[in-house]
Amino acid sequence: MADLKKLQVYGPELPRPYADTVKGSRYKNMKELRVQFSGRPIRAFYAFDPIRRAIVLCAGDKSNDKRFYEKLVRIAEDEFTAHLNTLESK
Repeated sequence: MADLKKLQVYGPELPRPYADTVKGSRYKNMKELRVQFSGRPIRAFYAFDPIRRAIVLCAGDKSNDKRFYEKLVRIAEDEFTAHLNTLESK
C-alpha cells in the first residue's frame, strides 16, 4: 500500500526504482509499479487516463515466469482499452 501512496503523491513523475516504463506496450504511457513483497518481485501495471487518473490495471509476481511481461502487458492493455472505451461512452 505504501507504494500506491507514492504513486498518488508523485503521479507520472514517480522515479525508478519505484516505477518504470513498460516496454512492448502499444500504450506509451503504460508503467509498472515495482514492489518487493516478502522478497518476491511484484509488478503492478498502470497508466494515466486522459483526465490524469492513475488506473491500476493488473498485478502479479514475476518470479520464475519468463513470459510474465508478455502475458501481463496483454492483460493490462485490454483493461486500459476497456477503461478508455468507458470514458468515451460517457
